[in-house]
Amino acid sequence: MGTVIMGIKEALGFESEKKVRYAIVGAGDIAQEDMMPGVGHTGNSEITALVTSDPKKAEDLAAKYEAKATFSYEEFEKALKSGTFDAIYLATPNWRHAEFIVPALAAGIHVLTEKPMEVSTEKCAEILAAEKASSAKLMVAYRLHFEPATLDTIDKVRSGELGDVHLFASTFAQPVDPANHRAHSGKLAGPVLDMGPYPVNAARYIFGDEPTEVVSAVGTKHPESGLDQDFADTVAVTLRFPGERLAQFNLSYFGNPTNSFIAVGEKGSVILDPAYMFGKGLEQTVSIGEKKSKESFKNTDHFGGEMKYFSDCILTGVDPEPDGEEGFADVRVLEAIIEALETGQSVKLEPFTRTKRIDTTAQKMMLGAVSTPDLVDASNPGKGVEKQPKN
Repeated sequence: MGTVIMGIKEALGFESEKKVRYAIVGAGDIAQEDMMPGVGHTGNSEITALVTSDPKKAEDLAAKYEAKATFSYEEFEKALKSGTFDAIYLATPNWRHAEFIVPALAAGIHVLTEKPMEVSTEKCAEILAAEKASSAKLMVAYRLHFEPATLDTIDKVRSGELGDVHLFASTFAQPVDPANHRAHSGKLAGPVLDMGPYPVNAARYIFGDEPTEVVSAVGTKHPESGLDQDFADTVAVTLRFPGERLAQFNLSYFGNPTNSFIAVGEKGSVILDPAYMFGKGLEQTVSIGEKKSKESFKNTDHFGGEMKYFSDCILTGVDPEPDGEEGFADVRVLEAIIEALETGQSVKLEPFTRTKRIDTTAQKMMLGAVSTPDLVDASNPGKGVEKQPKN
């Protein structure tokens, strides 16, 4: 009888009661502030373990989210054998991603990792090899691949109503607190690797193609920012794409908060402003000739949405779209940008073809936004950042 009831529930569109059990690896600001609060309303995911070497985080967060197991970073191998989780959400510093992804995949544990996937193509290659050899799934946390305004913008570009889109321009700036680790970890945590994935990824999904050259990358440093002066806190980049298309963007750890992009074709253009952040709905302005229209999109839970999608993939056996190849596609560009910054020369990119693109229908997630909780031994990297509102 139970099997019959379950079959009826699925036929009527009810969600499966089975949930993917997650260990949160790295309990810093992004995990506490953004991912953990949204897990409960995914319907298909739950937090059952924590991996952190901070005893207070382990105790307080385990109690808050009813996680039955806690492990230190040094106990990760033990954690993988514990049977207490099916997947991990990885939110360690960028340069510690392969350290956890590779053994997790080898153990058959699914991985949802924050971006960038790693800090070099060499490290990405290790991850891709582990992904290929594993029965487990890997997804890189490109939350905007599931966000309604972003997906609608991609649809408008793909429809051809803007004509041949050949120019992309973007600015992403936020003032970073000098007390945050991003201010003291050099280029590994600087704006190129930390913020660069957003405009690089956006240019790639707007053009539906891969860049062939970093034409230029110029950086500046501002001593008055309070940031360490061993990396450029503000960077301007130009990328060349096939078909005489250009993407230009600016990144800054020392600028008034802004995040927007414009895609321009011969018939029209589309602007997203805001384009990359969360906490309020994204806004889209479309111009066809001189005719303009503006649409505001509902604020959604980007983090819960991407986890819901990934858990659906795990439960149904479907491979996720933003997989390891998508992570590599961005890191190869970011690595070349850093080389261009250091040498002052343009950098040609080796030919590369992405085998999968965003499915704007299947990937659309509409979970409502959640409130930002009080953080345990962590703080937001930005200056004067307010808690995210409920919606």
